[in-house]
Amino acid sequence: MTQNSLKSSISWWEKPLGLITGAIYPLKALQLFYHNPSLRGYVIFPVIVNFMVGIFLYFGLLLPGLNQINKTVLMLDSKIDEWVANLPQWLHYLEILANLLGWLLRVGLVTGLLLIIGFLLLQFGGILGAPWYGQLSEKVEELQTGQPAVLPPQTLTSSIQDIGRAILYELKKIGLQILIGVPLLLLNFIPGFGTLLFTFGGIALASTIVCLDFLDSPMERRRFRFREKLKMILRTFPASGSFALVCFGLVVIPFLNLLAIPVCVAAGTMFFCDRILLNYSSEPERTTQI
Repeated sequence: MTQNSLKSSISWWEKPLGLITGAIYPLKALQLFYHNPSLRGYVIFPVIVNFMVGIFLYFGLLLPGLNQINKTVLMLDSKIDEWVANLPQWLHYLEILANLLGWLLRVGLVTGLLLIIGFLLLQFGGILGAPWYGQLSEKVEELQTGQPAVLPPQTLTSSIQDIGRAILYELKKIGLQILIGVPLLLLNFIPGFGTLLFTFGGIALASTIVCLDFLDSPMERRRFRFREKLKMILRTFPASGSFALVCFGLVVIPFLNLLAIPVCVAAGTMFFCDRILLNYSSEPERTTQI
């Protein structure tokens, strides 16, 4: 069997298997923490930072948001009750349907609120905890590869370039969210099917951003450009997809997400070392262009 046909046969069965292997990387990260107590020191300070950011977000957004959702649903229930009361008696069964729709609306709004808060926690907690997450990722890479982690040059010029890269990276993420998010939002105005597309598309977009963030530490040390980072995610699909969905689910669960972010950072580095690094180790060294 030739090398190309061997790769083809491997990719045939590896694709569906990737759905499972990608999803279990957070569990692998927990196992790595268990067997390497020295890694836990890189988690303490980020967890404290996440806890402080979480308190601000949950008390500043969650409680007022839940209160507003409750008021909105009660107002709609009242309007629907008035409307049903004016209908003929044989149409009063619509009140049951209205109550069901009100319950679904409440669940949808609360879920959306939790998704937004979890996503904000990831963004703010990730930025504030970046120094510790970077060190954690370096140590995980050393354990995974058995070699010192690749580090960028530490000079004044490179430090200035790093700041520029970080700002541009965040701007490109915002641009990606606007480019895809606005059409999805417009789809939401189409009753039924449009709302369904908006929901799944929104989750896919948010999961992609989460995947970028958790894979970013090892990729940024190698100075990959934003498009290259996106290509890596696409090339490792569906493993990258299941990894992103699991991590996204972890960061939107209240209070669990305070601990989940450093675990997902370690999991992302392990994913990179196992499924991406070997494919790119033979490529020429990249420049430090923004």
